[in-house]
Amino acid sequence: MFLRLTVTALLLGTVAQLVSARPLTVEDLDRVRDVSDARIDPKGEWVAYAVREVDVRRDKRVTHLWMSSTDGRRTVQLTARDNESESNPRWSPDGNTLAFISSRGGDDDDSDDRLWLLDRAGGEARPGPALKGSVVDFTWSPDGKRMAVLLLDPDPDTDKKSADGKKQPQPIVIDRFQFKADIDGYLGARRQRLMLVDLSSGEARRLTTGEHDEFLPAFSPDGRRIAFVSNRDADPDRSYNSDLWTVAVDGSASEPRRLTSFAGADNDPDSDSALAWSPDGRSIAYLQGGPIELFAYGTTRLAVVPADGGAARIVTADLDRNVSDPSWSRDGKSLRFLVEDDGARWVGEAAATGGRVRRLTNGGQVIQGMDVSPNGRIAVLASDPSHPAEVHALSASGTLTRLSRQNDAWLKDITLAPVEDTRLKSKDGTAISGFLLRPVTASAGPAPTILRIHGGPQSQYDRSFNLDWQLLAAQGYAVVAANPRGSTGRGQDFAKGIYAAWGSVDVPDVLAAVDDAVSRGIADPARLGVGGWSYGGMLTNYVIASDTRFKAAVSGASIANVAAGYGTDQYIRDYEAELGKPWEKPENWARVSYPFLHADRIKTPTLFIVGKDDFNVPALASEQMYQALRSQNVATRLILYPGQYHGLTRPSFLRDRARRTLDWYRERLAK
Repeated sequence: MFLRLTVTALLLGTVAQLVSARPLTVEDLDRVRDVSDARIDPKGEWVAYAVREVDVRRDKRVTHLWMSSTDGRRTVQLTARDNESESNPRWSPDGNTLAFISSRGGDDDDSDDRLWLLDRAGGEARPGPALKGSVVDFTWSPDGKRMAVLLLDPDPDTDKKSADGKKQPQPIVIDRFQFKADIDGYLGARRQRLMLVDLSSGEARRLTTGEHDEFLPAFSPDGRRIAFVSNRDADPDRSYNSDLWTVAVDGSASEPRRLTSFAGADNDPDSDSALAWSPDGRSIAYLQGGPIELFAYGTTRLAVVPADGGAARIVTADLDRNVSDPSWSRDGKSLRFLVEDDGARWVGEAAATGGRVRRLTNGGQVIQGMDVSPNGRIAVLASDPSHPAEVHALSASGTLTRLSRQNDAWLKDITLAPVEDTRLKSKDGTAISGFLLRPVTASAGPAPTILRIHGGPQSQYDRSFNLDWQLLAAQGYAVVAANPRGSTGRGQDFAKGIYAAWGSVDVPDVLAAVDDAVSRGIADPARLGVGGWSYGGMLTNYVIASDTRFKAAVSGASIANVAAGYGTDQYIRDYEAELGKPWEKPENWARVSYPFLHADRIKTPTLFIVGKDDFNVPALASEQMYQALRSQNVATRLILYPGQYHGLTRPSFLRDRARRTLDWYRERLAK
């Protein structure tokens, strides 16, 4: 069934124009639809995308596939099987088939993901070739007859079953340097293998040899080679050295050809930014990381390397901003890509030989993803302060036309707080940018105010829709959000400002944003709260150990005794690169652990929240801080969510976290 949509003009960066009947509530967490992975078909006529929504009855989130026409007139839901999810929509080269990944039909949530194929003309999806392992990623060959598939080895340690059918856990054997990862758990010998799959015969053949993880496969335009990313150092767990490689499609498994030699990350697999072959097949565009010693603090640059080998060329050498998602123009003379800027993300374009970067979109909307069809038509995911990400078509003139309207229904009756840009000076004169929201229902005089702090720290707050901010504003709070040093979007020097010095200059940076709101008569200095998640929780700990003005704090998935993270979380490379080994540089570890080592400085009542199975910032770190505050008789509480990792996913737990956070603030910041 086709749904006709009328495209209306959008006022970028402004609040919704309709008069609302009610403020935002915790229940609206269940109404948000997360749109992602927009993929435009080869003719540029339709965009397929994934939509994640909440199944309240089953207390889980499910993802289905949709598509919208690029003229904005029609939207169709493609998959809707009850209690099953689909992801990674990818069009065949002729545009007649949409492939995707799903574990549908499996026995339980632990079933392997496999390929599925959906005919554009309609009907039920059919399973692709049966493969031994779980499909992680894939790409079509140019002729549409084969696929390059990343296949995760079957789990060799799957729990055995006893005679009565009950699972019998097996020993966990560890011998890797980095042996933990959030969600994946304990890491063993399983690898992601690059496979060539014939769609007609179902035959699958591995293209490479050796025990390595392979990522981001991309076929050459003639279909004869596949480029991919892999770290093939003697011990990949100890380095950031991912490189580009190519391997011939025909013939038996062979040693691939290495194209890049930069000692750091060439197209960091965690970026999910695909490799881009030039139309003539002679070059590959990719992302080169910053200086190896800075790892995530370094600026990611756009680079081009000859596909037959040779020196790489940096395209954005003069642009001190992170870039991603490169794509070539049809004539191969220029490249388009996303640029992460101060509180924004926009589409840029530059000559393939390098030079000035031309801006194709303005800063009113944050571009979160981009895909380009062979005929040059562009689809993007874009968000602004009053709209979660939706699919848009981007014209040659830079005009965005919204194609999807997944969140219009629930937003039409909601009052949202306007989001204001802020510019201020930190204690030492450093320029800091951020955002400010006033309460939706403001009373006379200064309002109780919450300082929100982003995670990372190598990330930033931007002008995209932020439900956390809006929920606080709906409850009568002003919201202050700053991008302190350590944040991205302001260049490499700004990002590395807290290198091996967490909780140093970033503390006065965020406090300056609060001071600014107080001086303007917006924030009540006697009713201040603070909170954040991950590094946002860490910086919350640093703030309340440095300043006692806050009457309530919420520290999510954080750590304060940093040495407790060594060997218990997934950041062993980062720790040793930035802080050194604890027994060699104990002063570094002590310096960044002052909220725990000097917990007696903390007077702020603090709520600690964490997923019980978090391997990113394990729960033991929150437990330690909770115990430290209890020992000091400071009001505190610890909430652990069973079965949850670093990012909570269970809808009832997300609602519970929101309610507990609001209650904690309300009980301590009300007049």
